[in-house]
Amino acid sequence: MSIGKFWRPLGLLVVVALAAAACGGGDTSSQVTTIATTAATQAASSAEPSDSGDSGAAATTQASSSGSSDAADSSSSSSSGSRGLPAVDPLAVSGNIAVAGSSTVFPLAEAMAARFEDEGYSGLITIDSIGSGAGFERFCVAGESDISNASRPIKDSEVESCRAIGRDPIEFRVGTDALAVTVSPGNTFATDLTVAELAVLFSTATTWQDVRAGFPANPIQRFIPGTDSGTFDYFVEEVFHEDEGPILAAGNTQLSEDDNVLVQGISGDGCDPSNVSTTCAVGFFGYAYYAENSDRLSVMDVEGVEPTTESVNANSYPLARPLFMYSTASIIAEKPQVGAFLNFVLQFVNEEIGEVGYFPAPDSVLDSAAAELNAAL
Repeated sequence: MSIGKFWRPLGLLVVVALAAAACGGGDTSSQVTTIATTAATQAASSAEPSDSGDSGAAATTQASSSGSSDAADSSSSSSSGSRGLPAVDPLAVSGNIAVAGSSTVFPLAEAMAARFEDEGYSGLITIDSIGSGAGFERFCVAGESDISNASRPIKDSEVESCRAIGRDPIEFRVGTDALAVTVSPGNTFATDLTVAELAVLFSTATTWQDVRAGFPANPIQRFIPGTDSGTFDYFVEEVFHEDEGPILAAGNTQLSEDDNVLVQGISGDGCDPSNVSTTCAVGFFGYAYYAENSDRLSVMDVEGVEPTTESVNANSYPLARPLFMYSTASIIAEKPQVGAFLNFVLQFVNEEIGEVGYFPAPDSVLDSAAAELNAAL
C-alpha cells in the first residue's frame, strides 16, 4: 500500500474529527475502518510485541473513512444492478469480512474495499497479503477467512482440504495480470528476453554474459516471490514447466512474499554495465507493482512483446494470467456481507482495475462469475 493511499483517507478522517469536535461531538457509529496487513508493515513494526502470538500478523496499517451523507451521494453508482446481479447498496451492508491471500490481488482487493467503504459500507474489512498458497491454507485448512485472493487457480488438493472442513469453493475471476520481469534503471542492456533466456537467467547463470553473449559480465542478483506466492507458481509453470528445482537452486537469490521487498531490492541495485564488479539485479512480480514503481524500475519485453492492455487482451504477452477471488455458498449464506462485497466487486471491478495497474477480465468471464455468485446468493 503506497504512502499516498494511506495518508489521503487519514487526512479525511482528521478533517471529519475536527469538524465533529467543533460541533460538540457526533455519532461515530458509521465510521468504517479497513485493515490491510502486508509483510512490509509487519517488518516495519517487528520491534513491537504482538499480543496475538502470530509472528505473521505483527502489524497493521489502518485507513478510515466516514459512511456519512457524502457516502450516500456517492452510492448512486450502485443504485441498479448489472451482469444479472441484484443491485447492491453499501449503505445497507454491515458485518465484518475477512480476506486473505495473493499479494498480487491485494492492491485490487484493497481498492475495491476502499470504494465499498466510500459508498457507505459500515463493517470492517481485513485484507491480509500472505501469498496465494498461504491464503488457501487459511481458507481451506484453518477456515478463518471469508474470501481467498489468488493469482492462480485453486489446486485439487486445496479443494479437498476445503471440502474436509465443509467448504465447497466457488471461483470468481476478477481480472488479468501481466507478470512483469524488471531490472534496475542502471541495466540498459537487458530490454527483451526470450522465455528460454529467462530460464537461464533465473537458474544456472551467474553473470549476465551467461544469459546472452553480448551482455556484460556483471554478476546477477535475483529477487523473486516466495514459494507460497501464486506468482512464483505461475512463473515456474510457464518458464520451468512446473519444475521448481532449478530456480530454487540458483545462487544470489532472495525470496519474499512481500513484493515491495522485491521492488526495493531491484531498484536499489547499483548496476553499472561499465563496471563488472557491480551486480545487476533482476526480479519478477505482478504488473501493478511495476506500474506503481515505474520511475525506479525498467520492465523487459518477453519474446519481443511488451506487457500492455492490447498484448494481454490479445494473449500475445507470454506471461499474462488470471486473478481470482474464492468464497463458498455457505459463507455467503451465513455472512450476507460477503456476498454483497463480491457482488459489488463483480459489478464495478472494471472501473477500478486499471487504476491499480491490472487489466480487465473479458465481460464474458465476469458474466460467468456473476452467474456463479447469483446461484449462491
